Amino acid sequence: MEIISYVQGNAPGRKVGFSLPVFERIPKRERTKSVSIVSPDYSTELKIFKAQKIKRPFSLKNCLKAVGSAVSAAEEFIFSNSKSILFSLIAAAATFLFFTGGFLFVSNQKNYTGPLTLESGDSLDIENLNKLMSSFALEGIVDYDESGKINDSDITSAAQKFTQPVSYQNYKVLRGDTIGGIAIKFGLTNISTLISVNDIVNVRQLAAGQRLKIPSIDGIIYTVKNGDSLNSIASRYKIKLSDLLDVNEISSEILVKGQQLFLPGVGMDQSALKNAMGDIFKLPVASKFRWTSPYGWRIDPIANVRSFHTGVDMACPSGTPVLAAMSGKVITTGVSRVYGNYVIIDHGNGYQTLYAHLSKIIAVKGQWVSQGTRIGLVGSTGYSTGPHLHFTVYKKGQLINPMTVLK
Repeated sequence: MEIISYVQGNAPGRKVGFSLPVFERIPKRERTKSVSIVSPDYSTELKIFKAQKIKRPFSLKNCLKAVGSAVSAAEEFIFSNSKSILFSLIAAAATFLFFTGGFLFVSNQKNYTGPLTLESGDSLDIENLNKLMSSFALEGIVDYDESGKINDSDITSAAQKFTQPVSYQNYKVLRGDTIGGIAIKFGLTNISTLISVNDIVNVRQLAAGQRLKIPSIDGIIYTVKNGDSLNSIASRYKIKLSDLLDVNEISSEILVKGQQLFLPGVGMDQSALKNAMGDIFKLPVASKFRWTSPYGWRIDPIANVRSFHTGVDMACPSGTPVLAAMSGKVITTGVSRVYGNYVIIDHGNGYQTLYAHLSKIIAVKGQWVSQGTRIGLVGSTGYSTGPHLHFTVYKKGQLINPMTVLK
């Protein structure tokens, strides 16, 4: 009898076997002591099989069991290592407090200047700086009334002749120009003339290199509407019909909707003029801050006496950027015992702003800055109880409440 063996996956194995002496016929009186065994041929080739992940359907029960196991393991880890974890947290907190305290100490030493008490000479310091602001405010001012008429002009609108057609010339705006200064330069008596003719939305956006049309006489542009006639327009704006005809070279009384006429000697509406003059400033601090002291009379936080606060205070961290509230020229920078490090900007049209208690001055005297330009960093230099910006606004040499022009 033979036992048969096969190897799966190989070439057909050969039959192997060995003899079983029990069943083998052995000649009489013949014995053998050995049995021969023939091994099968097994392939030595290496084969690698990749196990496929068994995809089991999602089970909420299994998910909860896994979460529970993870929580239990975490609790066991925390419990067994509670002392080490506690020491690590204490060390981290101590490190944080150490570096934070060091930073605040250095910031305090850098920003705070001198004893917080007013001395006899400090009142004079404030007065001198206010005079300086007033003198800058009065330089180059073109004063005008609510209708836009320039005061103290050598030329009057009555002296202008409206018998000739209006003519125009081009002008390239120079650095430092103001709308009032340009008007005077060309013999005009009302700033609304240039605003209307050039359709200026905000005179504070007037930029060097910009081109303006300069009319030969004062007046505004009017767009004809449905139902308008020459007589109705002349009557409404109180101008002579003959002047309206001559200035616009009109030969026909027929008007077309959308047609533009030049109204000689007429000024803009007061509300429209005010909007165009753009007497609105942006906040000089763009980061988060809080109002700490308003404009006007108050109890001084240091001297504890009633005094007049010349601006508004905005408290924020030391090093916060201070921005120009409006475009203009940096007319001075300096250091005062009261105001600490300060910057003054002339914005034209009679406006100046003061930025005080800075930790660092970035702007340079004589520099032209646009609205939003960084001019310094918030600090607590001078007469101050903590990091904040003191912001003051002057108009035509007089202090005004900054809140009336801030937006």
